[in-house]
This record gives sequence, structure tokens and C-alpha cells, in this order.
Amino acid sequence: MFAYDYDLVIVGGGIVGATLASALKNSGLKIAIIEAQSLEKAAARRQAYALSILSGRILTLIGVWQQIAPFIGKFNKIRLSDAHHSGVVPFATEDLGTDYLGYVGEHQIILKALQDFIEHCDNISWICPAEVNQVSYQDFSAVISLNINGQEQQLKTKLVIGADGAKSKIRQWAKITTRGWKYWQSCVTFTISHQLPQNNTAFERFWPSGPMGILPLRDNRCQIVWTNPHAEAKALQEMDRQGFLDKLSEYTRGVLGDIELVSDRYLFPVQLMQSDHYVKSRLALVGDAAHCCHPVGGQGLNLGIRDAAALAQVLTEAHQQGKDIGTLEVLQKYETWRKKENLAILGFTDLLDRLFSNNWLPVVVVRRLGLWMMRNIPPLKRFSLQLMTGLLGKTPQLAP
Repeated sequence: MFAYDYDLVIVGGGIVGATLASALKNSGLKIAIIEAQSLEKAAARRQAYALSILSGRILTLIGVWQQIAPFIGKFNKIRLSDAHHSGVVPFATEDLGTDYLGYVGEHQIILKALQDFIEHCDNISWICPAEVNQVSYQDFSAVISLNINGQEQQLKTKLVIGADGAKSKIRQWAKITTRGWKYWQSCVTFTISHQLPQNNTAFERFWPSGPMGILPLRDNRCQIVWTNPHAEAKALQEMDRQGFLDKLSEYTRGVLGDIELVSDRYLFPVQLMQSDHYVKSRLALVGDAAHCCHPVGGQGLNLGIRDAAALAQVLTEAHQQGKDIGTLEVLQKYETWRKKENLAILGFTDLLDRLFSNNWLPVVVVRRLGLWMMRNIPPLKRFSLQLMTGLLGKTPQLAP
């Protein structure tokens, strides 16, 4: 009989790592989450995310959605458009038969709710702030060396979960290679307030320089993700406040009326990345540690939440059947499930960006024909909505 400190250790206490732990609350597994920052600092990031219908259902089944829902934006309309072209593709809840088409949640609200939930889970422990220095994989266990307040400690576990982001040390130490590329674009993200009486519509407008997403938050605010070539994005970040607002009004074409900037402008480069493997013996990757996609369509965090729900289902079933959760036999079920689905979304977002960030006439004709078809052919319109909202593909049992 082997002695373990934990059944699994999650490295990275962000939203995806915390979602995985929360989804395993009734699994019977003993879990630790290692986070480099304090809980307060980890939750303090100024960022907002699009949340799909499926993500909302997953968080509902976990038991945390009721703490999140009152404090986030909800939209029941989407308007998809191509630069100055007059043909807009409108989506509404009637197209899908749901109450909403999606949500927009701020990082601190989502992660704080998960942290509070985990506080009442007897089988989950936080280890933070702590830094992982090394992971050693053995036949029946993994040993994690970490630094806690200047003290070196070791943990023995059956399974290590890499939930430590796109630059994952856990992935790199395991020598898991990745494929993909960095785009020619960066995103400027920021929050604005406006005076319109309704704030229930998400906008995605494609410009030759890159897509612009406008996502409704509570209190008549919107999160905007504005993609441009690197130099132009940097110039937008550094532009004086009034000049920036004037340019923003020009690009939003006045759909939000009078607007005011209510946050700093943050800049991040865009990349596509897919890990060659999501799992090895005693190791599984989730979220950005496993894959990254273009932000068009707001798919990134939602893929990570689905990873967490799928892996939680696989591990719970294996544990209930008396199997060793760290074996490749178990973990490859998760990889088979999620890798193909994630690759489809990565490809879809890449195609959208390349198709619309383009002024070549034949491409312009093809994409505008595509928008016309999406607007006028109901089955295609419904399929597109199902893809955007996470309702295609295998659904985790957490989200029936």
C-alpha cells in the first residue's frame, strides 16, 4: 500500500483549476490546489470573460452559479456584422429556445465564488502562496517539490493537474510539445459605460484589422476586446483618452451612444496553441495549459471550463470503479474526449479571424455570402449558435 498526501494536486488556482476542484467535491478524492499568489490577489485580476450557456449549466450543477449569476451581465441578442457592410446577422433566444444566449462575468466575481465554495469542501485544501519547483513522475505516484514561505516541502500524489496557464511550467517540465503560432495581432481590452436604456446585446464586428467584441456587463457597462495588428493595438493603448474614445465611437458606429472609459486599457498578444498531448502517466493538462485560441467569439475560458467538467467526470467514474486515476488508461479517456473538440474550436476561431481580417475581394465576397446564408437559412443559423454557445459536442454529466 502506497502512502499519498493527496489523490490529485492541481497546480494553478485560477478559474479552470478551481472549477475542476469544485466539480470533484463529491468524488471521494482528496485534493490540493497549489496557487502562486494569495487567494485575494489571485481573484483581483481586472478582466471579464464571455461565458457560454454550457458553462453556466456546468457551474449550476457544481453548485456555484447562484453566487455568480446576480452579479454578471446577461445577453439575449447577438449582432454579427462585417465592417461597414449593411448586412447584420441577428441572433435571438428564439433561435435556440433558451432564456439567454450567454453571459459576461468579471474574473473577481467568478473566482471569488469558486474560492468561497471550495472553503466548504472538506476534501479540498488550498496551498498558497506557494511555488512549485519541480515535479518527479514515478510509476505509481508523482512527487511535487514546492516552496512555501521559504520552506521546501514535498507532496506525494497519484495525479498532477497542470492548470497553470499558457506558459505552463508543468507542461514544459513534462516535455509536452505544442503546435500553433502567434498571430500578427494583439488585443486591447477595457471596460466602458454607456447611457443606453438596454444592455442585453453582444456585438461582434469584424474589421480588416481584426474583430471587435462588445460584451454587456452589469450596471450599463461593456467589456470590449478590440483586435488590431501589434503596432496599432499598442498605439490604441497609449492614445490620449479623448482621442481613444473618438476612435472607439467611430468603430462602434454609435451603437452604444455616449460612452465613457471606466478602466485601464490592457494589451495582450494573440496566439493559437494546441498541446500534442493533454495527458501523460500521472499528469493531465486543462485550460490554457493545454490549448489557446483566438479571442474571437469568446471561446477561451469556456473551453477550459468544459475541460474541467470532462476531466472531473472521467476521474470520478474511475475512482468509483476502483481504478488508479493517474494511469494512462484512465486519462486518455479525457484526452480523446476533449482534444478533438478543442481542435475544432481552435480551427473555427482561426478561420473566422483569417476570413474576416482580410480585404482581398474574393474572400470578401465569400464571407458576405456566408453571412447572408447564416441570416437566411434557419438550420445554419441554429448550428452556428449551438457552436458558439457550447451546445455541440459531448456534454459532461455535470451539465445534463
